[in-house]
Amino acid sequence: MRPRRALPLDDGHHDGPELEQLLARVARGDRQAFEQVYDKVAPAVYGLVLRVLRDPAQAEEVAQEVLVEIWRAASRFEESRGSGMSWVMTIAHHRAVDRVRTAQAATDREARAARLEVRRPYDAVVESVETTLEWERLRRCLNMLTQLQRESVTYAYYGGYSYREVAELLKVPLATVKTRMRDGLIRMRDCLGVGR
Repeated sequence: MRPRRALPLDDGHHDGPELEQLLARVARGDRQAFEQVYDKVAPAVYGLVLRVLRDPAQAEEVAQEVLVEIWRAASRFEESRGSGMSWVMTIAHHRAVDRVRTAQAATDREARAARLEVRRPYDAVVESVETTLEWERLRRCLNMLTQLQRESVTYAYYGGYSYREVAELLKVPLATVKTRMRDGLIRMRDCLGVGR
């Protein structure tokens, strides 16, 4: 949204209605009055927004938003509270600052997310200690099983044998191995504190 033509700020030394009068007409939906308002304020709005944002593309976008807001909010302008140009420039400044804050908030969110994604470096000592503690706990729980339960679980889970192969290795019936393994696994689950 580049201004159609560069015009000086509304300093009162020009032909045509005053900005305040035009804003009153815009408040009543007068499109021609809005075109005149546009011509009077667009260069100043764009300039202010560009100074705040320092990005021409964003400045054009925000300046367009400001002009749309002027069209929609002209009825809120009160001449008793200040000049038309100061009202317009206040809107422009607020919109530009809002854009900066929005961009900063997005940058902050991305930075927080990036910090959360940073993984801790691998610590071999910690990993080794944790593994050792897990094995000790597992060994303690295995020692709580009967000999047949312990052997059945060890052959099946650490040796990779099937129920039938475990029964053959231990020379016991298949049903006995299945029962002992089921009972042994229940005791292991309870010992290790694994949820049901």
